Amino acid sequence: MDKRTFLKVTGYASAGIVATPLVSTLIGCGNSPSEKPENALPASTVPAAFTLPELGFAHEALEPAVDRKTMQIHHGKHHAGYVRKLNAAMKGHPLEGRPLETVLASITPEDSGLRNHGGGHFNHALFWKIISPGGAAAPEGKLMQRVEQNFGSLEDLKNALGKAAAQRFGSGWAWLVQDSNNPDRLFVTSTANQDNPLMTGIVSGKAQGRPLMGIDVWEHAYYLNYQNRRTEYVAALLDRVNWTAVASLMS
Repeated sequence: MDKRTFLKVTGYASAGIVATPLVSTLIGCGNSPSEKPENALPASTVPAAFTLPELGFAHEALEPAVDRKTMQIHHGKHHAGYVRKLNAAMKGHPLEGRPLETVLASITPEDSGLRNHGGGHFNHALFWKIISPGGAAAPEGKLMQRVEQNFGSLEDLKNALGKAAAQRFGSGWAWLVQDSNNPDRLFVTSTANQDNPLMTGIVSGKAQGRPLMGIDVWEHAYYLNYQNRRTEYVAALLDRVNWTAVASLMS
């Protein structure tokens, strides 16, 4: 790692911008067992830094909100592709070997490989956790207190997320984010493509923080079942959120 990159990374960490290792532990961003997708390259050709996390539930477990075929393609092909290309982009990079959150907080718009594929890996790994079956069907405890404090009610939060998802032009994500400087403050935002709130060198200050929930609004996430009915897809997905998983990501 060169001096400029080292100073940038350590500066972010001291300011509390880089998410704690807890996030990687929970979403399986680094050293979790891998699931071999249908289009995986031979093991000898794939760098070992990051692996595709296991989905953790059956492909049909979220039906009718998300159909089996979409889950198979989304996880086994799209996410697997992000992991493979991220490993290739990391090879020989000054940030090679660093936790994914540190990488994302340190990149600039010029780091297109890490931005697109690192973001794609992080976003999807978190996505599988927050839509996994089981867990609380509504926020509880401290998370519910923060939802009510910042949005008024769970229904108001869902409306805010639905609006952010609907207004995101083209591909991207809608987010529930925890303010890094004020843990009691939660807010909703959206980002384009595979950008996320950890990317302090790319997204605006208003969108930066600790991501607690990401709603994928790329067409590959819903088009087989919903076609152009993105709003319908988002509403169905928000009714399947695992709020226990969301609460576990709070600091």
